[in-house]
Amino acid sequence: MAELPVINEVERRVSPAPTPQALAWHNGELWFGSRDLGRIYRMDPKTWKVLDDVEAPGIPWASVSVGEVIWFTLGEGADDDRYLRRYVPGKGFADEPRIPCPDFTGSYLSHDGSNLYLSQWYNHRILKLDSEWNIVREIAIGAEISGHVFVDGLLYVLCGTEQNGGDWRLARLDPREEKPTIRELARVPFQCRSLTYDGQHLWTNYREADQIVCFAMPQ
Repeated sequence: MAELPVINEVERRVSPAPTPQALAWHNGELWFGSRDLGRIYRMDPKTWKVLDDVEAPGIPWASVSVGEVIWFTLGEGADDDRYLRRYVPGKGFADEPRIPCPDFTGSYLSHDGSNLYLSQWYNHRILKLDSEWNIVREIAIGAEISGHVFVDGLLYVLCGTEQNGGDWRLARLDPREEKPTIRELARVPFQCRSLTYDGQHLWTNYREADQIVCFAMPQ
């Protein structure tokens, strides 16, 4: 079996804030959240300048663009309980009840155009949620998950382990299959966190190095 290639990096930039964690591409801009500062930043990806930043009501673990809003997974309280919150650019977090993740556990988010998908790190799975936040499907990944994003109906997933220095892979699956086949595409040579797509390239965070990395879509 041929060895997996390493992701083809397009650029690697210093994050404007430490420990970049949540990451989303929204209306031509890059949004990210700092784990340690608990703040959310809106950035111009060309000039790499921060256009706006706000305090989050918790640790911003993950985010995804959905129409005109951005959904965040936030960790709150001493136990870092996980909730979903809707953020409206220019206005802030919506004045509505927060949505508890199943068993208060959840991290990365993606959206297929109709439904929100939430991954659980320790359970090695991605959950499809309906409009009432019920679990309507479970996709077993078989490894820790550090990000996922939909591109042209296919789900791209960062999966592996952070143990022993880390071993991360970019994989792809077709959620339209009853039992999706997980195909590994490339190795990620650092501890990656979050995954988003700008219409041409993929983006992730190298949190420990305070860097944001753009890389090419594998063939």
